[in-house]
Amino acid sequence: MTTVAGIGFTAPWLLLALLALPLLWLLLRAVPPAPRRRLFPAVTLLLGLRDDDSLSDRTPWWLLLLRLMAVAAVIVGLAGPVLNPTKTPTGRGPLLVVLDGSWAGAPEWDRTREEIDRLLAEAGRADRPVAVLRLTAPQPPQFQSAASWRRQIIGEVPQSWQPSQEQLALALGQIDEVEGRFDSLWFSDGLDYPGRSDLITQLRQRGELTIYEHPLPRLALRPVTYVDGAMEITVARSLPERRAGDGSTATDLSVGNDQTVTVLAKGPDPGGTIRTLGAVDVDFSDPDTTSADGTEATARLSLPAELRARIQHFELQGQRSAGAISLTDDSLRRREVALIAAQSRNEGLALLSPLHYLRKALAPTADLLEGGLNDLLPANPDVIVLADTARLPDDLENAVVDWVTKGGLLLRFAGPRLATGDTARTDEEPLLPVRLRVGGRSIGGAMSWGEPKTLAPFAEGSPFHGLKIPSDVTVSSQVVAQPDPALAERVIAELSDGTPLVTRKPMGDGQIVLFHVTANAEWSSLPLSGLFVQMMERLAVSSGSKPAEATDLEGTTWAPLQVLDGFGGLSDADALPGVAGPDLVTAAAGPDLQPGLYQSSDRRIARNVIRAEDQLTPARWPASLNINGYGASPERPLGGILISLALLLLALDVIAALVLSGLLSKKSLATKGKVASLTSTLLLAVGVWAIGTGTDTRSYAQSGTEPAAETGRTNKPDPAADALASERAAELTLAHVLTGDPKVDRLARDGLQGLSNTLRFRTSVEPAPPASVDLEHDELAFFPLLYWPVTANQVMPSGAAYDRLNTYLRTGGMILFDTRDADLTRAGASSPAGRRLQQLALRLDVPPLEPLPADHVLTRTFYLLQDFPGRHTRGAVWVEAAPVDAEQIEGIPFRNLNDGVTPVVIGGNDWAAAWAVDDNGRPLLPVGRGYAGERQRELAYRFGVNLIMHVLTGNYKSDQVHVPALLDRLGQ
Repeated sequence: MTTVAGIGFTAPWLLLALLALPLLWLLLRAVPPAPRRRLFPAVTLLLGLRDDDSLSDRTPWWLLLLRLMAVAAVIVGLAGPVLNPTKTPTGRGPLLVVLDGSWAGAPEWDRTREEIDRLLAEAGRADRPVAVLRLTAPQPPQFQSAASWRRQIIGEVPQSWQPSQEQLALALGQIDEVEGRFDSLWFSDGLDYPGRSDLITQLRQRGELTIYEHPLPRLALRPVTYVDGAMEITVARSLPERRAGDGSTATDLSVGNDQTVTVLAKGPDPGGTIRTLGAVDVDFSDPDTTSADGTEATARLSLPAELRARIQHFELQGQRSAGAISLTDDSLRRREVALIAAQSRNEGLALLSPLHYLRKALAPTADLLEGGLNDLLPANPDVIVLADTARLPDDLENAVVDWVTKGGLLLRFAGPRLATGDTARTDEEPLLPVRLRVGGRSIGGAMSWGEPKTLAPFAEGSPFHGLKIPSDVTVSSQVVAQPDPALAERVIAELSDGTPLVTRKPMGDGQIVLFHVTANAEWSSLPLSGLFVQMMERLAVSSGSKPAEATDLEGTTWAPLQVLDGFGGLSDADALPGVAGPDLVTAAAGPDLQPGLYQSSDRRIARNVIRAEDQLTPARWPASLNINGYGASPERPLGGILISLALLLLALDVIAALVLSGLLSKKSLATKGKVASLTSTLLLAVGVWAIGTGTDTRSYAQSGTEPAAETGRTNKPDPAADALASERAAELTLAHVLTGDPKVDRLARDGLQGLSNTLRFRTSVEPAPPASVDLEHDELAFFPLLYWPVTANQVMPSGAAYDRLNTYLRTGGMILFDTRDADLTRAGASSPAGRRLQQLALRLDVPPLEPLPADHVLTRTFYLLQDFPGRHTRGAVWVEAAPVDAEQIEGIPFRNLNDGVTPVVIGGNDWAAAWAVDDNGRPLLPVGRGYAGERQRELAYRFGVNLIMHVLTGNYKSDQVHVPALLDRLGQ
């Protein structure tokens, strides 16, 4: 494309025709003048005579100018003018596409992928080999055809971390291995990170480097902290760089000064549904809450303790990236600790109170409850501390046992009462982790020959492993554990002579911990040291409202529970390895340390995308580089407008010629035909003008919006759409997803029609005619089931379509994915449809899946089934995995799986082909051969009936009340 005066031309050579306009000026002057009419009686003598000589008059200059303008408009219009042409790199030879591929590019990922696809298409037309280098997951560049990469780029997704220095060093080494020169296109996410300058230098040495970058600020949430009774929420942003005329850059503080973002606190309601528990606006225009450089703004949110305890994460409203999510952990939630002592609070001196040092250690980080155990136990605290309490009444002991079993932490401290009592002398008691000897042990003092003992280093399996033990911490008295085979595995801290100091016993989902010393300084100096506070934090007694430090996590390993993807979605992380405690705080996020929620023992730490000290620095580029921004004005072709203008000018020329020739006099206009002809000409000109100047689809596609007239959606009420919505809401309607392949879509609709007929004939369900669903525009809530035949070339849905699909799945809808490839996958081959299904499902909230078990409710919702064939047989069918604690009762072949309806069913048996019927209700396609084939079709219909019944009735048929009848039907 050639650019002239800011306007691009796709066929610039046509502009040479403008040089012929002077010649046209001379030719167009030869126009006969209009005849003059004179009434003269003698003129009748001249009738029949011919005059061979004719005179011509000059054409008016304004008419010549009108005609030249029309011709010029045609010439320029055919040259393909484009307003705001995109500066596309041109050249020959290999092309390397470099992707930052981090969370910062997730909000604009769809547009990035479209831009890459467009550039790959142009590279394909130029026959340029292409390679893609992902900086967040570097792989050696493989130069392939552009068409091959266009198919692969659809499945590319951003990661939840930025490229690290190690990854950039790896990428540099991989580039060094590439021979020859190549051009590069770098799609930047807009943020700076260490090591970029070396990569820029390397790429510029190998060829031309072009940058693509979105100019809008990047937003991210810092970890939320709890300060002075409120949650402090900080939003960080990167301001774009402004390039001066001399090539220097500076932060553009004028961008987004009035920006206000909303932060939502998300968590489950009492029914388990994730809802917004609170919201707060963060205003960057408020100088009191915004930093001087405009890159940070802070707000405070106060919620009741009950709601605060439910918060799972904070998110920036309208932002779709991992950086817009801030996960919560124990540092935000203040645990409720019940302090109970046998000794009265005002008995003796304050420093001798069993609870004094516990109050000092826990008050900054926990909500303390004090009173009687009968009064505090119904409040369901997180931790109960018993200081020198020997025995509990039987009814109260049973209540505490039940509380611990459900996940409570019972923390006990020894004392004179526990040492002299008969508690746990012969048998192990439920509320003590070990059996105890009578009398305890006095190590130092006037009546002892020994010296006070110090603490031994904490063993590797202890929750205290890695804590530094002060040399002045000593123990002079303690209660002693009885030798027992299970004693060694229950000791988590011991004295230098090997005597147990702290023991622990798990009970159900909770645990019981016993300190063999008092909670005050009477038996040891442990409560006087900072080690005591650290031990409380390691046991998750306090929340530790301050951020975790690397030194505090020495010697611990943290298992990932859930990790964030680049778009901010959470997924289970059972297969990922554990992370060392210090790395969880200090190391940069990456493939080995993905942002998410980590757990060690009963303590949880959230590793968010950005930490409290991280800064969002905008990417800086050398002044000589060509930078294309996604936010630039979209291309707008002008050819249609100019051609329409030319037609309008020609229509005006016709009118002017008629006026000059006298054909538009009153007498000549008396003829209706001429009037109609003139009217038609004017209407045609106006119509062509309207079409030529109408909205251009391409410009809207690039700007990210759509004209209402082209999509059929307007802001005005649509009676037809309302009527269709009412009709679908009134009756049960099965629907299939449009794939873009007319043959597949027609077969899917015929298949659902056959299934609807079967339901109408065999059950009380009377479905309406099936519907075809466009994921980009249609409402999905009307359909209990979506049949989705997957094709290899199906277009990926947009972000808005994925949001609708995820909402549909969360609110009770079901999608039946059918790859129609069971004849291939049964032999172990990987089909194109199967690979496309993996790409389609990346951004869907799909639960863990398993092959359909023999006792799943789908096998018995209406018919008793063992196979689920379609046109193919014995292809695997996948459903939501059963809970791990599902019970198998002896003598009953069905587990108790009352856990809801599986949101997705995945298979490849091509069920629509087996269900499909023509207008007369006859099968469209053959299935199998002979009687066996008809039996296979019948089983396919039965599977469809079971599927619809499962959608409509849930796991009703898994109730145990049905077991006797089912066992009778099964002959058991």
